[in-house]
Amino acid sequence: MDPVIVVGGGAAGIIAAWRSAGLRAPTLLLEKNERLGIKLHISGGGKCNITHAGRMHDIRMAFEPNEARFLRLPFLRFTNEDVLALLHERGVETYTRPDGRIFPVSGRAEDVVEALAWHAGHAGAEIRCGSVVERLEAAGGKVHGIWMQGRSHRASAVILATGGVSYPKTGTTGEGLRWARELGHSLVPLRAALAPIYLDPAPPADWSGVAVRDCLLRARAGGKVISRWRSDLLFTHKGISGPTALGVSRDVALALEHGPATLDADLLPDRPPEDLAAELTSAEHRAARRGVRSLLDAWLPNRIVPAILARAGVDPTTPLHQLPRPARNRLIETLKGWPLGAVRAVPLERGEVTAGGVSLDEVDPATMASRNVPGLYLCGEILDIAGPVGGYNLQAGFSTGYVAGEAAATAVRGLTM
Repeated sequence: MDPVIVVGGGAAGIIAAWRSAGLRAPTLLLEKNERLGIKLHISGGGKCNITHAGRMHDIRMAFEPNEARFLRLPFLRFTNEDVLALLHERGVETYTRPDGRIFPVSGRAEDVVEALAWHAGHAGAEIRCGSVVERLEAAGGKVHGIWMQGRSHRASAVILATGGVSYPKTGTTGEGLRWARELGHSLVPLRAALAPIYLDPAPPADWSGVAVRDCLLRARAGGKVISRWRSDLLFTHKGISGPTALGVSRDVALALEHGPATLDADLLPDRPPEDLAAELTSAEHRAARRGVRSLLDAWLPNRIVPAILARAGVDPTTPLHQLPRPARNRLIETLKGWPLGAVRAVPLERGEVTAGGVSLDEVDPATMASRNVPGLYLCGEILDIAGPVGGYNLQAGFSTGYVAGEAAATAVRGLTM
């Protein structure tokens, strides 16, 4: 019996190989890097945001509507609890942050990759790293193998789990997308998602690394708010990053195709303007002769305070009790909507995931089988799926990989699931 060949050893590929081998189908996992899970190693800042807590229905509904519909069956078949059970079985303990993100207690993405790889190997999958697949082989409209190292390798089924095009240094350079297109699949245009945003002008050099905690970032285009995300914002030498930037980046990238986009931030989202006005005019501050700069330093990172005051037209040495009402109103307006500038770019190659990919209309969500090419299965980031920041995309990779591995093995062995 020819093996099920899984091309790509990331989140989706490892789980696909584990499930296929677990059903006793001969399974070969091919990864072109020298180790598995390179993007898993760098996810969550190297700590690996494994998945998101809560009901799978709620996790699914965080995706775009067409993506959520596609993920219904995969999310029922392999859940966040199933992923965690695999890790816990290998001694990888996890914890859940207040925002629902789940991480390994060790803070080591390596522990997650090693545990998942162990499961795949223990189930019987043969894992070959440093194996560069050059193309898929097909005849009569059906995939029957792959070409690698100068020769053909026959397969009963091929599972493509090669990812998108983000972070090409990790090996996601788009070969799988090209192969799918050559076999007749339609590709939804590729766009950045969960990516940093470059600004024009760029922030001052000494702001790089400055973090604004718990602000509300808004993206605007055509005079309207097109996206918003509340969390932390991180300044970089080219613009901004952090959860807020990643959260709006997909919408901003799409908007840039039609015209300019700008960003602004509510720096104190829990404080309505009337509360800020009361704070700025409080008897306590008047009695203490407190300066406006010292108050803002207590609220915000010190390095950005002068720019905020300059934007509001307020002298930083002004005592609060001498701040006139017009200046106070300008300051409040700036704190609630500080313009960060125009968006110069949302770099596709820097995104944590790629939006776009193989059209979901051409893949059966119950099996991950290609509707166009018999013998071909597709899972993970190669599909036109890109969820929000917070572990959603890894869960989509795990779930679609599980379904692909199960369906391929079932078809090969003639099983009934």
